[in-house]
Amino acid sequence: MRFSHVYVEKDVVDNPIAKKILNTLKRSVVIEIERYGDFFNRPRQSYLMQKKSLNIILAKKRYDFIYKGSQMCEDFGIDEFYHTSNILNCIYSCDYCYLQGMYPSANIVVFVNIEDFFDEVDKLTKNKKIYLSISYETDLLAFESFTGFLSMWIGYAKKNKNLLMEVRTKSANVNIFENIEIPDNVIFAWSLLPQPIISMYEKLTPSLDMRLRTIKKAVEKGLKVRISIEPIMYIEGFEKIYSNFINMLFNEVPHQNIHDVNIGTFRMVKEQAKKIEKLRGTSPIFCYETEIKNGICTYKNDEYMKDFVYNELVKYIDKERVFVK
Repeated sequence: MRFSHVYVEKDVVDNPIAKKILNTLKRSVVIEIERYGDFFNRPRQSYLMQKKSLNIILAKKRYDFIYKGSQMCEDFGIDEFYHTSNILNCIYSCDYCYLQGMYPSANIVVFVNIEDFFDEVDKLTKNKKIYLSISYETDLLAFESFTGFLSMWIGYAKKNKNLLMEVRTKSANVNIFENIEIPDNVIFAWSLLPQPIISMYEKLTPSLDMRLRTIKKAVEKGLKVRISIEPIMYIEGFEKIYSNFINMLFNEVPHQNIHDVNIGTFRMVKEQAKKIEKLRGTSPIFCYETEIKNGICTYKNDEYMKDFVYNELVKYIDKERVFVK
């Protein structure tokens, strides 16, 4: 069973969100702890073993609620770019994910004090507009059924007009669109790659077809939809596979219904890449030639890969709506 154990900080035992999650996971064994870091950050954990049997930690975030956006992430030309994380780690198991080189544990940390996150965003947006990604270090839409966090963030975004909020996801969960009104300052960004890449690297994620069906429902509801084609991964038959994928995308979702598209090749900090290469020894992720550029590990032919995908995209969508990282 997923989440056979739930570890709960004593400080959040009476938190309403913590109670809601515990009520959803009635079959899980509940264990009280002092601080999540004592459990989450302990040495000599087996990341891959934990991925096979994930547990959840309910905790309180005490500092560093909002982070300046990383230079490795697309900022879409917006200077005031930030990200935040109510949840650490993801329910999916993508071979290329940088999180597995970032944290010692695969277990899921849920920070239940969401109002404190809102207070920090209030302070940040008091006198300026910002672009905030709330789903870089997890997939909030995939967790929505038992956290309800995304609905709360959307409700908050309705009241804060200085906020442009991005929700990045691979989920095929359509319930969120049917149950609540989505304001104009919320962008849903679906991560999409060709099905052969999904089958090879994106274990446990919905298929390309399922994601496209969800995107179609989202645009039918009038949502702002971003397509994120990253990380572009190399594969034998690269050109044909990506050309067919992009053709399929725009046949399913007309370009006029897409807000914009961002693309970027596989890339991560050198130290994280080393950890993942050791961790994923049987994965083909590092079978193709890579190189280090300014401390970043990427494919040796990454510029060709980006150019190819870009040139395929602009056959269907205006250049002004395509962002390349």
